[in-house]
Amino acid sequence: MFGVTRGRIREALRALSVIGLITIKAGEGSFVKEQEVSIPPETIIWMFHNERNNFYEIFMARQLIESEVYALGGRKAGKEQIAKLEEYLVQLQQVRDVEKYVDILDQFDLLMAQCSQVQIYVKLMQTIIYLRRESSIKLLSIPGSWDHSMRTRIQLVQAMKEGDEKKIDKAIKFHYKTLKKFYETIFPSA
Repeated sequence: MFGVTRGRIREALRALSVIGLITIKAGEGSFVKEQEVSIPPETIIWMFHNERNNFYEIFMARQLIESEVYALGGRKAGKEQIAKLEEYLVQLQQVRDVEKYVDILDQFDLLMAQCSQVQIYVKLMQTIIYLRRESSIKLLSIPGSWDHSMRTRIQLVQAMKEGDEKKIDKAIKFHYKTLKKFYETIFPSA
């Protein structure tokens, strides 16, 4: 009727299942999933399997996406969200394990995306979080990188508390200017 074989339809349904849009239940059928906030990590890894080791491109994508997410999230965050960001800053200061540190950074950044109130930004931030994980762990091995990470996020949250858009923008620009230097230290082709 539609000129498509059953095999192709099964293949398409499997692809939709892999990216988290449907659930396939044996003997029952295929069902559209409820809209989820998070994208399954396997989907991101599958979509970007070739790019995951291109740290320069990851940095460029981070700068583009994260800076916009931070800017909008910084302007729209409420008092409760700012308080939660401050809790993450306290946790960052207390943790000594790099993997746990990165986990908390991921939570901080995901909350910033949620503050933006733009669902596409939330999904883009989730994607960046998965893509940047390996490079973040390497970057945090550089002396001074933990301090930089903390200092720039403290500046950002302080500017958010003050409601000062110029300070928010300045904190974001400073973060990526100095982050690029760390990238160039460990990934010379960046």
